Amino acid sequence: MADIDVIGGGLAGSEAAWQLAEAGHTVRIHEMRPTRMTPAHKTHALAELVCSNSFRSDDATSNAVGVLHAELRDLGSIIMRSADAHQVPAGGALAVDREGFSAAVAAAIEAHPNITVLREEVTALPAGPAIIATGPLTSDALSAAIAAATGADALAFFDAIAPIVYRESVDMDVAWFQSRYDKPGPGGTGADYLNCPMTRDEYEAFIDALLAADRVDFHEFEDTPYFDGCLPIEVMAERGRETLRHGPMKPIGLTNPRDPQVKAHAIVQLRQDNALGTLFNMVGFQTKLRYGAQAEVLRMIPGLQNAEFARLGGLHRNTYIDAPRLLDPTLRLKTAPNLRFAGQISGCEGYVEAASTGLMAGRFAAAELSGTIATVPPQTTAMGALLAHITGGHLSHESTGPRSYQPMNVNFGLFPPVTPIATGRKGRGQRKAGRKAAYAERAREDFAAWMAQTPVPQAAE
Repeated sequence: MADIDVIGGGLAGSEAAWQLAEAGHTVRIHEMRPTRMTPAHKTHALAELVCSNSFRSDDATSNAVGVLHAELRDLGSIIMRSADAHQVPAGGALAVDREGFSAAVAAAIEAHPNITVLREEVTALPAGPAIIATGPLTSDALSAAIAAATGADALAFFDAIAPIVYRESVDMDVAWFQSRYDKPGPGGTGADYLNCPMTRDEYEAFIDALLAADRVDFHEFEDTPYFDGCLPIEVMAERGRETLRHGPMKPIGLTNPRDPQVKAHAIVQLRQDNALGTLFNMVGFQTKLRYGAQAEVLRMIPGLQNAEFARLGGLHRNTYIDAPRLLDPTLRLKTAPNLRFAGQISGCEGYVEAASTGLMAGRFAAAELSGTIATVPPQTTAMGALLAHITGGHLSHESTGPRSYQPMNVNFGLFPPVTPIATGRKGRGQRKAGRKAAYAERAREDFAAWMAQTPVPQAAE
């Protein structure tokens, strides 16, 4: 018998298992793939990346997700270790080779003497200690079991998957390599994105075609809300003709080397998706258009007129619980404290955030199994801020939680305000940069202090 079960072998489940195993506890990971696949996964690999290959910004000096990267590294994250080992150029972002990353996580997990991987579907909640990290595509049977245990219906929305283009099919007489503001980032060169420019007329024609294109018809889930951080491009276009031009198609920080005096009206960016540089994904271009219409509309983009697609966009279900009402500050289910939730099913959004909650759930469970008290990182840190959002830690204990709990990426808006800093005659942009730097500096200092006070409890010999 293992000390604890982890249900789900995604980023959160893999990270939770790793932390527990490194602390000396025996763990069983239950992963239903390939016995039962999901609509979005293509392989049975542990920690498979589905929606994107980007872990977003790696800047720990002024970006909240970069701070979260640093905190994960400080705590020995297997997810970050594997991401760092398999990064591909992506400007200021940390992007990875999908297959290499997943293979590295799987190799570490499967080789660990304290971890057993079981390929089976779990349809009922375990009676013993367990971490539920089944992600946004939790099976119907387990979703029903969770709903029965919590007395609450699962919430659902759709995440959209961006298309992937073969690099050789991009017209390089039109497109060019450049990162926004020439920012190199980790492992980058400052010229890591493919950029496809549009004139005003081309942009307007594209919007017209996008709005008129045939879409997938969702009968059962028509009323399901979208997460604002991952809207399909056609939904963004419906919100206003300029929405895309101020979102994923914004032209700022980029200059066409063939005509540097003329600024593009809009620009589509593609980011390297694998280590070989043969595949590029369309940044922010998640969509629910039908495949035929999708290819037709996307080939209206200059530079992609002959594009060949390794994968077209699609949608998958995202299920998550009303965590502020259901979970305690250490991610335990209040009605069944032997169970913890981690990853996207807890209501966080993003790969790094999922790994973070998995890491914390693993550490909290390790403390409990060792007979010690788990301590939560302060809300001034990235992990603490994210946990507070998920568990309602920023609310009074009398509160039942927010009226509408929505998935959230880590951001400085989740952190307590920093003490105002002297700005003198600095402009608005400088003041904003100063605040971000202050948030990041305080987070790093407070996280280091928390780490020094909370060593990982080790299992008894």
